[in-house]
Amino acid sequence: MNVMNAVAEILKREGTDYLFCFPTLDLIETVAQHGIRPIVCRQERVGMGMADAYSRISNGKRIGVFAMQAGPGAENAYPGITTSYSDASPVLVLPSGYNRDREGWPHIFTAARGYSHVTKWLEQVNDPTQITDAMRRAYGRLKNGRLGPVIIEVPGDVALEEVGEITYQPVRPSKSAADPVDVERAAHALLNAQRPVIHAGQGILYAEAIDELVELAEMLSAPVLTTLLGKSAFPESHPLSLGMAAGSSASWPAIHFMRESDLIFGAGASMAKHQMAANLPEGKTLMQVTNDESDLSRNYHIDYPMLGDAKLVLRQLIDAVRDIGGKPKRGNADVAADIDKVRAEWMAHWLPKLTSKEAPINPYRVVWEMQKAIPAADAIVTHDSGSPRDQMVPFYQSAGPRSYIGWGKSHALGTGLGFAMGAKLAAPEKVCINWMGDAAFGMTGLDFETAVRAHIPIITVVSNNYTMAIETSRMLESQERYRTRDLGGNYADLARSLGGRAERVEDPEEIGPALQRARRITEEEGLPVLVEIMTSSETERSTPGGNIG
Repeated sequence: MNVMNAVAEILKREGTDYLFCFPTLDLIETVAQHGIRPIVCRQERVGMGMADAYSRISNGKRIGVFAMQAGPGAENAYPGITTSYSDASPVLVLPSGYNRDREGWPHIFTAARGYSHVTKWLEQVNDPTQITDAMRRAYGRLKNGRLGPVIIEVPGDVALEEVGEITYQPVRPSKSAADPVDVERAAHALLNAQRPVIHAGQGILYAEAIDELVELAEMLSAPVLTTLLGKSAFPESHPLSLGMAAGSSASWPAIHFMRESDLIFGAGASMAKHQMAANLPEGKTLMQVTNDESDLSRNYHIDYPMLGDAKLVLRQLIDAVRDIGGKPKRGNADVAADIDKVRAEWMAHWLPKLTSKEAPINPYRVVWEMQKAIPAADAIVTHDSGSPRDQMVPFYQSAGPRSYIGWGKSHALGTGLGFAMGAKLAAPEKVCINWMGDAAFGMTGLDFETAVRAHIPIITVVSNNYTMAIETSRMLESQERYRTRDLGGNYADLARSLGGRAERVEDPEEIGPALQRARRITEEEGLPVLVEIMTSSETERSTPGGNIG
């Protein structure tokens, strides 16, 4: 067999069902011959988003794979790859490469030269006999340690060379527990803390450590907040749940209890400073579990570091706390009562917007109605960057692991559409919903046709307020002089023209029924649906400041 057939055979042995892609490259035909379904997107970064979400929903048990042509294809995929890199999501990227005789030509973009700083691993295979080893190295990095995108670039002439039969077995991931001495020190610190708070990240999701996190939180009477990427890592209906805290938008209970804590335990969280992370208050004792040594003491001094898989380390902590035999300073009921008090104050402030009867519709009403119309346990929900993210993440209550895809560190507008499609392919039994603003839809909206053509029945919600509301305070004079924030369009009409179903909603009382109708269409007719909601230019956010002291 040639190199391309070897790659396809290895993908098959690794359990690949789909190749997300955009032509032209020989791999599309080759994988189809091996029984792997190619799904052709309209633009490369949407295909990358599909592969990314596919990996996330399966917690890396099934790796999303994306392939594109050399040059322009590799260039267009850049935003999708950087999103995967910033969010530590495992995606195998297989760009075709220029023939080896073009190496060194000026002004040619290659993945090998262009992506080395935004991938976990990148390898160009110039010797056909190395393809099996290169793919093994790729999957080894995709399944172990801190996750991220991996690129294997195969020059066009190498792809057609013969390699004979291959010997390849799927790569098995390896996990490690923490140093028992570190665990014992941490267990004593947790029991001695007066007001511990657990700060859970997406490491809990990838390690599938939700049960251990709940058990430890209840043992310690420790309230739990999540990062943006970790949203759904702790049951948000649990009495000890504080919700989510990000840099731009947060629940008031999460911020209040972080401020009041004496110990913050980052469980499966990088505890890094970035625009989508809430800064940790000064003067706290800090504890961390991570599988990436570069996370330890990156931006804060960590008093109790533990390096290892979150599931294994949390189990070690549970056993250590039980062996010590101490009791937390406060009981679960008392902590839960305090959480309820802060949450009641927060909701009293926000209910007028969440239940607003105004028209144009307040976008917070969209969140409120979505939660009621489609049970969170039936759904996988994601947002886009900007306003939908900031308005949704504090208030939408997820229902179990991966029922919500939180993202946004790289701010690639339009990513949510590809995420919803990838999620639906990974979990076809779920109602998969992405919520976009009109600016985000303008970036990637034509890929709604991909959902139609590939028979991926998702629900896309578009807030249409004819402006970029999040930029209001930054574009005052340019807007007044040149209308620089104004956007326009009838997105429901566009979705219908692309072969999907759609409706436009102007009455807030019709949001819920429209979403329920959309669900029925996806389930009974197998068609994607776009729900366009005419919204107001809301700019208030549930910010970390709030009115909580």
